[in-house]
Amino acid sequence: SAFLEQKDNAWLNPDGRGIHGWEEMPYWLRGYADMGYMLKDPDIIKKAEVWLDAVLKSQRPDGYFGPMTIEKNGTPSLWPNMIMLWCLQSYYEYTQDKRVIPFMTKYFQWELKEPDSLFLKNYWGNSRAGDNLYSVYWLYNRTGYPWLLQLATKIHDNMADWKQVNNLPDWHNVNVAQGFRAPATYYLQTGDSSDLEATYHNFYLIRSIYGQVPGGMYGADENARPGHTGPHQAIETCGMVEQMASDELLLQFTGDPMWADNCENVTFNTYPAAMTPDFRALRYLTAPNMVTSDTTNHSPGIQNAGPFFMMNPLDHRCCQHNHAMGWPYYAEHLWMATPDNGLAAVLYSDAKVNAKAGNGTKISIEEKTHYPFSDRVEFIIHTAKSATFPLYLRIPGWCKNASVIVNGVRQETTFPPDTYARIENTWKNGDKIELEMPMEITLTTWTKNKNSVSVNYGPLTFSLKIKERFEDMNPGKIPVEDAHYQPDINIKEWPAVAIYPESAWNYGLDLKGEDPAKDFKIIHKAWPKDNFPFTPQSAPIELVAKGKQIPYWTIDEHGLCGALPQSPVTVSTPAQNIALIPMGATRLRISVFPVVE
Repeated sequence: SAFLEQKDNAWLNPDGRGIHGWEEMPYWLRGYADMGYMLKDPDIIKKAEVWLDAVLKSQRPDGYFGPMTIEKNGTPSLWPNMIMLWCLQSYYEYTQDKRVIPFMTKYFQWELKEPDSLFLKNYWGNSRAGDNLYSVYWLYNRTGYPWLLQLATKIHDNMADWKQVNNLPDWHNVNVAQGFRAPATYYLQTGDSSDLEATYHNFYLIRSIYGQVPGGMYGADENARPGHTGPHQAIETCGMVEQMASDELLLQFTGDPMWADNCENVTFNTYPAAMTPDFRALRYLTAPNMVTSDTTNHSPGIQNAGPFFMMNPLDHRCCQHNHAMGWPYYAEHLWMATPDNGLAAVLYSDAKVNAKAGNGTKISIEEKTHYPFSDRVEFIIHTAKSATFPLYLRIPGWCKNASVIVNGVRQETTFPPDTYARIENTWKNGDKIELEMPMEITLTTWTKNKNSVSVNYGPLTFSLKIKERFEDMNPGKIPVEDAHYQPDINIKEWPAVAIYPESAWNYGLDLKGEDPAKDFKIIHKAWPKDNFPFTPQSAPIELVAKGKQIPYWTIDEHGLCGALPQSPVTVSTPAQNIALIPMGATRLRISVFPVVE
């Protein structure tokens, strides 16, 4: 990234002057540093702390810190600092560096003194000030300073109004993914149920109009636009990871398992497809139905004008850096503490957690699973002495009959969807808990999108398996307006990639009965040796279905997957076997299918 060049970088200069002083570096740092601390990787930590140390040394006497990026109204830009505060919060949680608390205290004292007439009056900071609000509460929980709650109210009163009835203050996809949770964040202070309800309302409002598609997101290929509601509308990679972070925080605020459901939906079905499998390039926009990932300008079919479908390591100055938090933040939120001194497994992954539980006993829990490609999760308790505490296991909304086995004994109770299995025990070293979450084939019908359907198996949604042809490109030869290119980039090591279909994609599903399970054959394959299941070649689950080609369903005039025909579609083409693979494993995808007869 040219934005991370250290020479004359405004983030490294104590006076805040220089180049590249906006959102790119803190976007990257919050994922990169957290990854390093989680993995205890000394090289990553050393590189990250160059930036963190410079920021901690950049504070002015009045409390402001970082680059002096001046907005149109003459005030410093607050938005990049909001991201950097999150970096500092993580840094403190991992290191307990004593500089962080007084640093943040002094900065928030500066914010408190800013006149309301100037405070949060610029676009990005105004829309995304919920991030600033969360940082104020983070500091309050560690200091108890009463004036921080006064600042929180000031932020709430000056930020965008995310509590409107049947409207949002902003339809920019990333602003929505961040801003929609602001009322629920303020609810932590007010306890006013209308604040909490506003966040749920925002979540469902945009999805009722623009989110009638699988994958947990909505179509807003920069902004959500009236009339542009089909599955070839896309979402920014930034929007994906911000939605994941919002879901993780809201799960933490509320305990509501539905936020974990949506987080998994985005994480497993949408997010992996935004990058090449080797993580060396990513694209700005990804759609549920996307049959080319090329250099073409697809505007106005999508709002952005430019090569926003191509996988490129250098383009998209926001997403190029912001995507880095997706997997680390997800991993950091696998486990949470509960008010009764227990532990809750809220998101599932192969992992190990070290924690205190019960009366403060140090324990570790080893978690073994190939979820979401497996329906079983195994937990093994490691502790030097026995400990009594409750263990909560989240039951996803798609799972009807979850069951728990403790030390080989199946519990009599089955657990309904979107709840927690609470198991209290005096746990000893070597105790084993198994969670079984039977998966089944289900169909989602999108009545607002021509009665099309999506196919699900547990938390995974499936896409047509399209043969993909990858073509290496020169990343600097197809420029994007706000990108920045190094002249000496090694294009063999960091190629841009265009992806084209090498097989037919215009299939409708031939569904015969009311029982979806009878229309699909499930094929389980070996787990990939490299532990990365999100490619067509490595996906460990495949479905075989019957489909028929729809000859007139073709590429549209903007080079996009054509609009869905109204289902049911009458065609005379023969039925044939088609393969479906997990949506997250496909860079080219048909995830919303017409139904044929």
